[in-house]
Amino acid sequence: MLVSLLKKTGLKLSLNDPRWGNRKDDGKKAQEGKKPGEGPPDLDQLWRDFNQRLNAFFGQKNRPDNGGNGGNNNGGGPRPDMKGAGITAGVVGVIAVVIWLASGAFIVQEGQSGVVLTFGQYARTAPAGLNWRWPYPFQTDETVNVSQVRTVEVGYRTSLRNKQTGESLMLTDDENIIDIQFAVQYTLNDPVKWLFSVRDQEDTLRQVAETSIREVVGRSKMDFVLYEGREKVAFDTQKLMQQILDDYKAGVLITNVTMQAVQPPEQVQAAFDDAVKAGQDRERQKNEGQAYANDVIPKARGAAFRLMEEAEAYSAMVTENAAGNASRFKQVLVEYQKAPGVTRDRMYLETMQHVFASASKVMVDAKSGSNLLYLPLDKLIAQTAASEATRSPGTPATTTVLPQEAMPTVEVNTRRSSRERESR
Repeated sequence: MLVSLLKKTGLKLSLNDPRWGNRKDDGKKAQEGKKPGEGPPDLDQLWRDFNQRLNAFFGQKNRPDNGGNGGNNNGGGPRPDMKGAGITAGVVGVIAVVIWLASGAFIVQEGQSGVVLTFGQYARTAPAGLNWRWPYPFQTDETVNVSQVRTVEVGYRTSLRNKQTGESLMLTDDENIIDIQFAVQYTLNDPVKWLFSVRDQEDTLRQVAETSIREVVGRSKMDFVLYEGREKVAFDTQKLMQQILDDYKAGVLITNVTMQAVQPPEQVQAAFDDAVKAGQDRERQKNEGQAYANDVIPKARGAAFRLMEEAEAYSAMVTENAAGNASRFKQVLVEYQKAPGVTRDRMYLETMQHVFASASKVMVDAKSGSNLLYLPLDKLIAQTAASEATRSPGTPATTTVLPQEAMPTVEVNTRRSSRERESR
C-alpha cells in the first residue's frame, strides 16, 4: 500500500536507482559479481523521501546537514514535487474523514435501547442492531439495558448483617419501633425518562422506597406488620412506589417488593421474644382447653340425653304399670262382687305363690304327733345359702323337706288359717 501511495505522489524510482540501497552494499555486490540495485529496496530511504514531500507541502524548508552544505537532506537529490505532496495530503485527509465518519457507527445489543444525543440533547432512540450517528462532537449515544431486572436494597447492603439503621428503623401506628429490611426489583420501561428525568436514579429509587414503606408501616399495627400483614405491606409499598415514580416520570416499572427481615429492634429483641413465647403459651393453653371442652361437652350432652330418655322410659313404664294395675283391680273388683269367697281364696293363693316363689321354704312332717320339733336352723341357713349361690337366675327357691312327722301340724295350721280368713 505504501508503494502505491508513493507512486501516486510522483516518487518514481527505478531498480537501478542508487537510492534503493546502500552504495557500499552495491560495491560489495559488484565485487561478488552482482549488479548494483539488485535486492530489496531501502525502506528507510523511501520513508525519508515521503517525509520530505510532506514537509515541502506544509512549507517547511530543508535544514542544512551537519557538514555545513546548503544542499537537501536527500544527498543532493531532486527537490520534492509540490503536486505530489498535495495529492498525498488529500489522500491522508480522505482517510481521516472516513475514519471520523466510521466512528459514528455503534451496535445496540438485543434487550437494550440506544439513545442518540445531538449536542447533549435527545434526538432519537436507536433499535437493536447496527446503527449510525454523526460522530463526535456533533452526536453521542447512550446504551440502556431495558430488559435487565435491577435491584435496590433498603435497610441493608449486600448482606442482612450489613444493616443500615437509619433506613430500617420505622414507627408503627401503635407507637412501636420496628426494624424492616427489604429489596425492590424493577425494570426500565422508558430509557429516555430514565436518563433525563432523574439525576441519581438508584439513590432516588431508594429514597422513594423508604418513603413509601414508612407511610405504609405508619398506618399499621406492629403485630400486623410482624405476622399476618407482611404480604399486604409489600403490596401497598409497591403500589405507592409506582405511583410516586410515575409522577416523577422516572421510566421505572416496579416488578416486586420482597421483605427480607421484619423484627423488633435488637435492644428489645429478648423482651419481645419472651412476650411472643408467652403469647404462644397462651394460645397453646387455649387450644388445649378447647380440645378438652370439645371432648367433655359432647359426652356430657350424650349422658344427659341418655338420662332423660331413661327417665322418660321409666315414667312411661310406671304410668303404664299403674294404669294396668288399676284396670286389673277394677276387673278383680267386678269378679269379687260376683263371688267374694272364691275370689278371696284365689287372691290369697296368688299372693302366697308370689311370696314363696322368691323365699326359702321348710316343710315339716309331723305324723308322729310329737309336740317337740327340732329344726337345725344353722345348717338349713347354710344349705340354703349354698344352693342360692349355685343356682342360676330365674330358678325357683330351694325347698327343704323334713320328715313327714311334721306335716300334719302344718296342714292343721293351714286349714285353721283358712277358716279364720273365711270367717272374716
